[in-house]
Amino acid sequence: MPKKKKMDILYEDKDLLVVNKPSHLLTIATSKENVNTLYHEAREYVKKQNPKNKIFIVHRLDKDTSGVIVFAKKETVKKELQSKWNEKALVREYIGIVEGKLKKVEDRLTSYLKEDKNHKVYESKTGDLAITHYKVLGSNKSYTLVKIRIETGRKNQIRVQFQNLNHPLIGDKKYGSTKNPINRLGLHASLLKVEYQNKNYCWVAKIPKEFKRMFPKEIERLESSYGKITKSNCE
Repeated sequence: MPKKKKMDILYEDKDLLVVNKPSHLLTIATSKENVNTLYHEAREYVKKQNPKNKIFIVHRLDKDTSGVIVFAKKETVKKELQSKWNEKALVREYIGIVEGKLKKVEDRLTSYLKEDKNHKVYESKTGDLAITHYKVLGSNKSYTLVKIRIETGRKNQIRVQFQNLNHPLIGDKKYGSTKNPINRLGLHASLLKVEYQNKNYCWVAKIPKEFKRMFPKEIERLESSYGKITKSNCE
């Protein structure tokens, strides 16, 4: 049995634990799985420090999406962040790889989304507003690399909206993809900027090597720009 990788911690203090979630791992438990989750790993980690320690989930990522996840170490911190998450999360940036070549170099996607009884999200006039911005970073004959920022955090928002453009994220069989050259979902939560207690925090999750193999030059430029993000210029 392969050795389990250590949790990739991006930041930690007395209130927060910020982690780079791998793909293929649930954020929290479901009716079918309650141990193999990022939450379970985070809880075990803080309890090793002190058995009385607790951990609270602030937000989620889909199982097959990788990237920045924030946990709170106190329930009061969780409630403070969750109560105004769309305001506190100042920047939520993703890197995605979609099928085909997008017609527009950048665009603002607006739709109204609902979830059916099978937990699949679809567009509906009576759904909740979802707003996504994207910018093309590079493309080839078959695929396009995009930088994505979301204004709202609806379930499967990015995945549904790119499906609606007829350019689904690679590896996203649930939402129309027929290609999977990287053996995972082509979506990574790369940058999160959060305001907490009158301070701005920026966290960057390393871009997966599978993405780099497909778009090496574009990812190199992106990593260079992310490398300039520090606590001092996060303000």
